[in-house]
Amino acid sequence: MILNIIRKLKNENLTGYYFVIPALVFMIAFVGYPIIYNIILSFQNASAITINTGVREFVGLDNYKQIFANPIFAISIKNTFFYTIMSMLFQFVIGFAFALYFNLKFKLSEPIRGFLMISWLIPVSISGQLFKYMFSTSNGIINHILLTVHLINSPIQWLENPTTAMWALIIANTWIGVPFNMILLTTGLTTIPNNVYESAAIDGANTIQKFFYITLPLLKPAITAILIQGFIFTFKVFDLVYIVTGGGPVNSTEVLSTLAYRYSFSEFNFGKGAAVANILFVIMFCVAIWYLRLIKDEEVA
Repeated sequence: MILNIIRKLKNENLTGYYFVIPALVFMIAFVGYPIIYNIILSFQNASAITINTGVREFVGLDNYKQIFANPIFAISIKNTFFYTIMSMLFQFVIGFAFALYFNLKFKLSEPIRGFLMISWLIPVSISGQLFKYMFSTSNGIINHILLTVHLINSPIQWLENPTTAMWALIIANTWIGVPFNMILLTTGLTTIPNNVYESAAIDGANTIQKFFYITLPLLKPAITAILIQGFIFTFKVFDLVYIVTGGGPVNSTEVLSTLAYRYSFSEFNFGKGAAVANILFVIMFCVAIWYLRLIKDEEVA
């Protein structure tokens, strides 16, 4: 069988394979090796003492058993999905509304649309610091505005209250992600021919009917790509949560990535940290496989 493969390769033009080799080497070195090393680490008792010695006890599935037995893991799973779903919901709805609005081609629509991209272009670490100050109980601008318009009587402890801390993160992430949704949906809207809308208007379709029977069906590939990518980007969040709340208060904003960080670099239990990271990887990998199958089915259709 190997000889047949070699003969087949000899008969083919190998130029294309040569161009792939650098990318393949890069992927193996910087993606494949860390993943495999992390998987191996999750089955070992790796602490601050043993991590550099190379002599680490093999503990099988003990790290995974201890993680699943810890109630904080269930909380982090719930928080991760809640944060992801709510962030995606607000990002998509607001981004779609902006895309439809700026697709109307009025004066200054393009400069304003470009201005809105600033929130997405700013590094997440800086955005996190900004929102941390904005949600400050004593001198944050959010409380100042709410007090000024008399919507509240006393400052809200946004980041100290377990109920409001998660919503503060969702608001911050929505502000960051809306431009990403808006620009991709705007690009999708420009691919819909105007004569389709003109034909529908001649047939008597109103604005709502055009939206549900023309815009949404023709934007389905773009919407699918945005939602899948949005899920991947949001589900693996770390920097925003770590900077704004650090996973607190009382684990109310603990997500899988911050839990893995806490195990590895606060408790120095690298085996448990690797196990949590692997669980995060498996969830992301399943979503990626589902997305690839979805694309393949659409291409076949």
